[in-house]
Amino acid sequence: MCPSARHPHRNPAAKSTQIRPAFDVLDADRDGRISGDDLRAFFSRVPAATDDVIADMISAADADCSGFVEFDEFERILPDAASDGEIMEEAFRLMDRDGDGRVGFDDLKAYLKWAGMPAGDEDVREMIRSGGCDESAGVGFDDLLRILAVDSDERT
Repeated sequence: MCPSARHPHRNPAAKSTQIRPAFDVLDADRDGRISGDDLRAFFSRVPAATDDVIADMISAADADCSGFVEFDEFERILPDAASDGEIMEEAFRLMDRDGDGRVGFDDLKAYLKWAGMPAGDEDVREMIRSGGCDESAGVGFDDLLRILAVDSDERT
């Protein structure tokens, strides 16, 4: 029996639209499921995220034992607080490489490259502008949520 099969649905009130951006940040290759490779890339700057830890993360959420975490499994394992943005805040902190509270041009460009979506300089500038920000200032957390919501809506 897959270990996660024992876990009940802990967040029945979660709204897919609230957590989709968090899922999309983790699904680096945009194949609709989170793999160990996706998590390894996401946690590449976290020394404690060993292959064993990542395998445990996948196993804990992988109810159908496919080796991947599909969106419905991701939604099911989120704690109630996650719907309030805690997962996105953590993702933002990881994207904010210099820790200044802003995801700047270089941060966003590096993330997009890491996520397998290399973008030209003008594309990155446009994303920052779509969050209502100036390129030199970068985007704050709320701005990034606006950018991701636009991207999420365009993909569905």
